[in-house]
Amino acid sequence: MPPLDSDTRTVFLLAHTGRPAAIRSAELVVEGLLRNGLGVRVLAAEAEDLPLPDTVEVVAEPTPDVLDGCELLIVLGGDGTLLRGAEIARASGVPMLGVNLGRVGFLAEAERDDLDKVVDRVVGRSYEVEERMTLDVVVHSDGAVVHLDWALNEAAVQKVEPERMLEVVLEIDGRPVTGFGCDGIVCATPTGSTAYAFSAGGPVVWPEVEALLMVPIGAHALFAKPLVTSPESVLAVEVQHHTPHGVLWCDGRRAVELRPGARVEVRRGAVPVRLARLHHASFTDRLVAKFALPVAGWRGAPH
Repeated sequence: MPPLDSDTRTVFLLAHTGRPAAIRSAELVVEGLLRNGLGVRVLAAEAEDLPLPDTVEVVAEPTPDVLDGCELLIVLGGDGTLLRGAEIARASGVPMLGVNLGRVGFLAEAERDDLDKVVDRVVGRSYEVEERMTLDVVVHSDGAVVHLDWALNEAAVQKVEPERMLEVVLEIDGRPVTGFGCDGIVCATPTGSTAYAFSAGGPVVWPEVEALLMVPIGAHALFAKPLVTSPESVLAVEVQHHTPHGVLWCDGRRAVELRPGARVEVRRGAVPVRLARLHHASFTDRLVAKFALPVAGWRGAPH
């Protein structure tokens, strides 16, 4: 299918087509956008699962330029699909609008029942864009840089052998903090504070707070508390030479082996991820809704 006319507003659609609900949701979004004169672009692998009209543009691979000419990336799915969308959107600077078809979906801005509203707001350009901090990750081994990566939620250093702990030393801003055996260490952004770091016992950090988090997983130590640092800090995890090899996971999607003696450095990312927002609801309300927190009996501040 040839590219759409350059004057046509174009939206890229990314969907978890392994779910029937996502296929039907994608159909509704495509129909709504096309009906209002917007162009739609999808990946070929997903187009095979979707009953799409011929006017939809199909591209073969998620290359760095796949969003060229697009004003928005709409993602339909759970947290994993939203993180896959972030991989595509980050380098281009195109905002990502997530529709949650999963369980929690903290990155999503809308739910499945909001599809008509999503289309109307996209057509009317009635949305705002906010930037979310990312992480730049560098892995050193034997004095050389062996891997470069990034993350929106977290970079997690984890053990590989279930029966043996990973021995690590933690460092912040070039100074050692503590060392212990553990199941792993999560280095997270405020956005990632409600993801893996939350499961590991870390604090919930409001997205507008600029900070980096370091959260131990299953540490065998008296001092193994979550740490919250300046956004300009450099966090480091050194895997000790006498310990088994570990693994680095970035956003739970990309993995690299960590040999004994490896060093993982994490700092604020140079390139943020841009999220499209439809609502002005506070993060507090989002937190209460996503986790179904009990707030019955709240009366509010006295007037």
